[in-house]
Amino acid sequence: MLSEIGVRMVLAGHSERRAIFEETDAFVNQKVKAGLDSGMIVIMCVGETSAERENGKTTEVITRQITKGLKDIETSRNLVIAYEPIWAISGGDPNKPKPIATKKQIEEMHGLIKKLLANQFGDDFIPVLYGGSANDKNAAEIFSMKGVDGVLVGGASLDPDKFVALINAK
Repeated sequence: MLSEIGVRMVLAGHSERRAIFEETDAFVNQKVKAGLDSGMIVIMCVGETSAERENGKTTEVITRQITKGLKDIETSRNLVIAYEPIWAISGGDPNKPKPIATKKQIEEMHGLIKKLLANQFGDDFIPVLYGGSANDKNAAEIFSMKGVDGVLVGGASLDPDKFVALINAK
């Protein structure tokens, strides 16, 4: 239905859908397959909660989400991955500031994701975006990080001037 009305890109596995609607990795996999089968570009989101990070489960969680979310996917064509550490997403509430992921944390996770993708798809280039509260103030630094191919913008896209500044930060 989405492709019939001209939709060209779709998100699968966004943290809010995983949390609110309890979407499993297997369900995300079905959505990825459906999107790819429809010829759309699929942005599959992965990320850990603060509890998972604090308990040393980050690598395990990201590996599981990538492995199960991309199960039986044979082509990397039209596939994009977005790493969105849930604990670093602002949710748009300025009264509840979230911690910001460090350069080391971002680069480590992007490196892990790229390794997992290379194991499954070979040397095909699959963009890996960062989606943890990217905005006009931190975009230039994020764009300069190893393994970061772009950003998945949330609340920062709501203000046109700030969004343009974010785009121009590259």
